[in-house]
Amino acid sequence: MKIVLILFSCIVGIIATHHSPEEQPLVTAPIGQIRGSIFTSRLGRTIYSFRGVRYGESPTGHQRFQPPVPAADWQNVFDASEEGPSCPHPNGQLMSEDCLRLNVYTAKLPCESENVSRPVMVFIHPGGFYGYSGQSAVFGPQYLLDKDIVLVTINYRLGALGFLSTGDNLAPGNMGLKDQVVALRWIQRNIAAFGGNPNAVTLCGYSAGSFSIMLHMVSPMSQNLFHRAITMSATDITADIYSGIANGQKQLVKKQAELLDCPTDTTGSMLLCLYTKPVENFTDTLDSLFDWHGNPILLWKPSIEPEVRGVERFLTAHPYDLIKQGKFKQVPLILGVTENEFGTVAALYEKDAQNNGSLYEELNDNWNRLAPIIFFYERDTSRSNYISRELRRFYFNNQPINSANMKGLSEVYGDGIIIFPMFRTAKILASRSNQPVYFYKFTYKSRFSFQMWNDTTPYGVAHHDDLQYLFFMKRFFPFFERDAPENPMVDISTSMWANFVETGEPIPKNDDKFNGVTWTPFVPSRTNYLDINLHPTMKTEFFPERMRTWDRLFPLPSSNVKH
Repeated sequence: MKIVLILFSCIVGIIATHHSPEEQPLVTAPIGQIRGSIFTSRLGRTIYSFRGVRYGESPTGHQRFQPPVPAADWQNVFDASEEGPSCPHPNGQLMSEDCLRLNVYTAKLPCESENVSRPVMVFIHPGGFYGYSGQSAVFGPQYLLDKDIVLVTINYRLGALGFLSTGDNLAPGNMGLKDQVVALRWIQRNIAAFGGNPNAVTLCGYSAGSFSIMLHMVSPMSQNLFHRAITMSATDITADIYSGIANGQKQLVKKQAELLDCPTDTTGSMLLCLYTKPVENFTDTLDSLFDWHGNPILLWKPSIEPEVRGVERFLTAHPYDLIKQGKFKQVPLILGVTENEFGTVAALYEKDAQNNGSLYEELNDNWNRLAPIIFFYERDTSRSNYISRELRRFYFNNQPINSANMKGLSEVYGDGIIIFPMFRTAKILASRSNQPVYFYKFTYKSRFSFQMWNDTTPYGVAHHDDLQYLFFMKRFFPFFERDAPENPMVDISTSMWANFVETGEPIPKNDDKFNGVTWTPFVPSRTNYLDINLHPTMKTEFFPERMRTWDRLFPLPSSNVKH
């Protein structure tokens, strides 16, 4: 393969003799030389793509469950011209436990005659801390790279491999989050070689990636590694305020060990055995770890870490307590939700009912036991039983949970898992940050969704649906050609996110798409938000009755409590 040095042409960023497909960009970064490949953006731009670039050493053998080791500098050319491996997860493609890799995409590279320094967006992928990856087949750059930014997508260890925590010094947890920190440190050191500005880094994440960014805002390891944040559809502050963060999950670790025929008498004996198991054992047994049909969605949790000599702590206390104490990174922030979020799970109940399944019946007959599992609050107490009864009264009017009450099921799923926690987080941060907090609700429904009726019609605006207008999600949706009806939404979404990455303000100036649009920072007493669709509009009163119900059932702690 011919390597083409990028030295002279800042217009096309490559020396092209006959426009051969073998031409490949080459950058020289502090870590070493990296060879890439060429993508083409939605509007025809050349994108220099460097995929599967190693940022951490292989976390295998006795490095499994251990803090990541930054990648050593290399002497040879690193081949980043093809898709790199994802971290192991169920139903993944091209996977390896040696997965601490990232992808860099840029439309302009620096050269001898011109320095290039564009703002950087680092995307942290969703997946409940046990799924997805940063691969280009899932999160392709073809839409965002029509804007003048540098995009980085990263992998991090998932499931037990990234989040196993026993609450002691043998397995303090948060390895997947520490992977993210090492990736961000790699970006600080190397991104200038790709035309990126290390002093203008915006973290953007979805679901588990959004949850991660909320933690980076309070982590002492992350404070100097980013300058703005976009958190989409998840937060570390759950309705039952402390339930989203663990102090170790020893019972879950024991359950994992038992599934793999490992001893459970001590943490040491469990870990020694788990070190020896093939990585497929962990992905193959994931479904068996859940309590009820994939619930709780948040299974392997981030953990408050004990002090371990010589080991950096990613999370020293609960995020809510740290925010109350002012111990958080105050940066311009966008956060928000889709209109239906996990409410579209109701479509799965309907499909199950049409196939003579029992999901409705199980939920109806066991509501007081299952609701705390699904919505992350304390189980089997008089308080939890009261909360469950009140939720049933509000959303179902104490009627049977079935097809006739599907709207209530959709709303309680959306509110309990994502919408209320994000609303509460917006209020908490807006009242304590000296930087603007922009809140949104995404309501645009197109031809495609992650939750369809009969594979033809979107159920609503589902969790993840807004990502299809920022990224080419080849594994799930078709490419939006120039005549696609979704193109105006791609233009709006990429313009706002890229402008925020560049300026810290989401609405571009002098852009006809946004004539008359002003996105004002969130004021808790007004609950103002931007309704994002083809005609973005500021609104107030964010699901008022529904949010008041959750506020009443889950009041904020008046002081620190034991948790």
